[in-house]
Amino acid sequence: MTHIFNNISYRWKNASWLLKIVYINIAIFLILRIAAVIAFFAGAEIIPWIKYIEYPSEIAVLAHQPWSIITYMFAQYDVLHILFNMLWLYGFGRLFLEFNSQKQLLALYIYGGILGAIVFMLGYNFLPAFNNITGWLIGSSASAIAIVIATAILNPNYKVGLLFIGQISLKWIAIITLIIFFLGLSGENSGGHMAHFGGALAGALYGLMMQHGIDITRPFNRMLDSIANSFYALKDFKWPKSNKAKAPKANKWNDNKNNNNQSRSTNKATASPEDQAELDIILDKIKKSGYSALTADEKKRLFDVSKRIK
Repeated sequence: MTHIFNNISYRWKNASWLLKIVYINIAIFLILRIAAVIAFFAGAEIIPWIKYIEYPSEIAVLAHQPWSIITYMFAQYDVLHILFNMLWLYGFGRLFLEFNSQKQLLALYIYGGILGAIVFMLGYNFLPAFNNITGWLIGSSASAIAIVIATAILNPNYKVGLLFIGQISLKWIAIITLIIFFLGLSGENSGGHMAHFGGALAGALYGLMMQHGIDITRPFNRMLDSIANSFYALKDFKWPKSNKAKAPKANKWNDNKNNNNQSRSTNKATASPEDQAELDIILDKIKKSGYSALTADEKKRLFDVSKRIK
């Protein structure tokens, strides 16, 4: 059992953000389905519990569960729902990563989910077709379509092979997908299709702005880097132990002399060739994939080397 958990931990630490998102979606799906089986045999109902994960169309309900604007985009309950979403996400996510970074993929996934939720709520609150109707949103479709549309805009003529169809450009896949979503607006999943258009809007904004050299995911990733840096610094912080014993009175001249010598020796410290080489490798990885791409061991080595060459 320990070996299994160690293997899972190793795979998680070394996985890309694309795979981590897929893993999270699958894990939450399994938790929901297992809970449903237990609830069924216990004669209980699981639906009320799922509502705390789903995103509501009413602002008053959202005020009591604000976290649902994030949780809904990582959760699926139906088998076909998660199957298609994960295939869609993984396939286009790999294409996206050929021209963009992992940090940009994560940010765009979140952007797509949030904008999809906003469009979903606006539709339910302002369109006559949804008067006096409360809707609930669940699934990663809006986030996945954001990555699809962004990839198609940045590489419209990139061709992929589809079963029974053959080679087709990404731009036509995106266009056909949007047409299908539009035709489904009057169906049973009209709210879900509105969210799809919100995700598509996020992907279009990303793709069009990137064509002009503007990365709209940069503020989000700067925030994540700041949080990660603060957390790492806090984890390594050790609160100084109080010393109740009265320290002996020292000679001020000797103290000052020793302090000056320590200051001079600290200022003269330089990086050894080994430290500099290790630092260059880690900094190069940060430049390519961002701080969040570092493993825990690499973060610790970066922190240790930085301390030695201060």
